[in-house]
Amino acid sequence: INAEYGVEIMGDFKRGKALLNSEAIKNSQVKQSIDYYLRLFQNDKGEEDRKKDYEKLVVNFYDLVTSFYEFGWGESFHFGARFSGEAFEASLARHEMYLANRMSLQKDQLCLDLGCGVGGPARCIARFTEAKIIGVTISPYQITRAEMLTAKAGLNHLCKWVKADFLDLPMEDSSFDAAYQIEASVHAPDRVLLYKEAYRVLKPGSFFAGYEWLMTERYDPDNSAHKEIKSGIEKGNGIPNLLEHPKLVLSALEEAGFEVLDHKDLALECSDDTPWYLPLSASWSLGGFKHTKVGRYLTNRFLYLMETLKLAPDGSVQTSDMLNNAASALVAGGKTKIFTPMYFVLARKPLN
Repeated sequence: INAEYGVEIMGDFKRGKALLNSEAIKNSQVKQSIDYYLRLFQNDKGEEDRKKDYEKLVVNFYDLVTSFYEFGWGESFHFGARFSGEAFEASLARHEMYLANRMSLQKDQLCLDLGCGVGGPARCIARFTEAKIIGVTISPYQITRAEMLTAKAGLNHLCKWVKADFLDLPMEDSSFDAAYQIEASVHAPDRVLLYKEAYRVLKPGSFFAGYEWLMTERYDPDNSAHKEIKSGIEKGNGIPNLLEHPKLVLSALEEAGFEVLDHKDLALECSDDTPWYLPLSASWSLGGFKHTKVGRYLTNRFLYLMETLKLAPDGSVQTSDMLNNAASALVAGGKTKIFTPMYFVLARKPLN
């Protein structure tokens, strides 16, 4: 399969109806929700305000975008390191199974997914390892979607879902054999607190792994173009503040008590013709056109027509615009190599 012009079908066309009739919130609340969200990123709203309101920020964001993600991307809301000839969805599954392998996750072990979305990665890892996965998300709507999709997949015996803030987990100390997060920690206003919660619920000797969204060593905080890209990624992805160097994640893990065993930027391992941002930057792809530039434009224009005809909720186009701008910022961050969505970390809770 050609990576850019492949025939794999990405996302779920059937989820398109949820773009016209919101399932997460009432149609009448979509406009209010997107306006509130965007106000958090206005010039008079700084990082501290977003951190203070992070729970509402994140819930609002995923109420607005979860259906867009499922429609255009699929059930796994993340990127993946991709190699020449590898299909998009295959790269995502391999990305997920790589975490399970590095954590040495085994059958019947209990594993925690921090920021599980609608559960795509957890279901993949559960199938691959036969481990039992408990997924945590702050979004009630994502819990509903995860439960429905898991039942449909016949995986209720392996995957369970809990609505909770991953900074204040309702789990007992030393109760999990492993824990991971996939591009979710970026929503936390305090990385140390998140890692301390993961540390608390893990059994001694257990592994914690994840993929971090970060500005890389190439990011220059005094470069206005770099700052604009960073701000665009934050605004379009529900992020209080992107950390500006990988060492900040490593020091946060160590402050939480973990022993860091391995870390690397997997974005640097992608094949030259299949960078991680290819699905967003490609002008056309037969199977995955919905998240290409052409596909996003057509979706936006369709929503404009439906909103004008009062067949889609007010605020739908604003949400689509926000996601299109986010995609442009992500591509710019990838092309300049000042941003990565897949800085891999593997850490362990010491035996003592």
